[in-house]
Amino acid sequence: MELRHKLDLQMFAGEKTEKATPKKRGESRKKGQVAKSQELPGSILLLMCIVMLMIFGSNFRTVITDLFTDVYAHRMSMEVTIDNVMKMMMQYVFEILKLLAPIFIVVILVDILASVGQYGLLFVSEGLKPKFSKLDPIKGAKNLFSLRSIVELLKSLLKMSVIGLLVYTTLQGQIGIIFQLHSMSLESILSFAASTTISLGIKIGVALIILAIFDYMYQKFEFEKSIKMSKQDIKDEYKKAEGDPMIKGKIRERQRRMAMQRMMQDVPTADVIITNPTHYAVALKYDGDQMQAPEIVAKGQDFVALRIREIAANNGVLIMENKPLARALFAQAEIGDTVPADLFQAVAEVLAYVYKLKGKAK
Repeated sequence: MELRHKLDLQMFAGEKTEKATPKKRGESRKKGQVAKSQELPGSILLLMCIVMLMIFGSNFRTVITDLFTDVYAHRMSMEVTIDNVMKMMMQYVFEILKLLAPIFIVVILVDILASVGQYGLLFVSEGLKPKFSKLDPIKGAKNLFSLRSIVELLKSLLKMSVIGLLVYTTLQGQIGIIFQLHSMSLESILSFAASTTISLGIKIGVALIILAIFDYMYQKFEFEKSIKMSKQDIKDEYKKAEGDPMIKGKIRERQRRMAMQRMMQDVPTADVIITNPTHYAVALKYDGDQMQAPEIVAKGQDFVALRIREIAANNGVLIMENKPLARALFAQAEIGDTVPADLFQAVAEVLAYVYKLKGKAK
């Protein structure tokens, strides 16, 4: 029963049920693994292109008409030479570039803004590295029948269904005009086709943006699920970040030993050791030329206090018993601190007594 309980705990520890830590998110981001929808930039771009056609449509028509009529209006008498033809072609290319420049600018801005809006600024080189594992036919066949592939197929079918429905309803509403196109002028037909195309494009663009938003929510859900961590993963990450507790414990123990050694080396320089007499020991030192007040150079209790008294006795440092003062100094001050102001009087009396015994002047 106990063995089964341990196995259950191990299985639970291996389940990825915890949210990813900031460190895990940062590592995923460095690899280019972020929540993103490929549909969102495309759908916004489609809608923006339709809007651009609405705004600059008349200008597009004028420029294209001028390009087609320029040859017949101004080039018929032109001398056909390489220089003249190249000059004419460069002029046409320049006009076409001016015509397409707003669309190119919109495409670049929409792609940047849609990407930054999803996952912020991200520059990675991980995706540029060749991965030959993608050429594995067995792995590729498995991906064809994976859950992700099925979801992508359903998304495509849903998009096609929505687009088909919008096209059907839009054309169904214009069926009367469509039957009369044979009796309309060419200009009226082109105007009807343009207005219908723009109307249909706006509807499809808005619908695709809505679907793309839901797709982004799904991609974010899948991403959060993919980077989840188990409790053991979090523990391992903490160990790597903070260091192994055993190693840290050994380091702290070594630091304590070194600090203890330094403290014991300062005991022989003390003027007096104030004791409890057995539980506490505090070593005081005062140099009127270098110190504004007496300082505590060592302190300890129990075994450490005993060791301080032994070193003091071996080096001829005076040991005095004063239970209240020893407890107060031990509790209120640390090694290297000056004596607290409320204990000045008591310490001064002790030092005066010590100086008197040593034959020193205060």
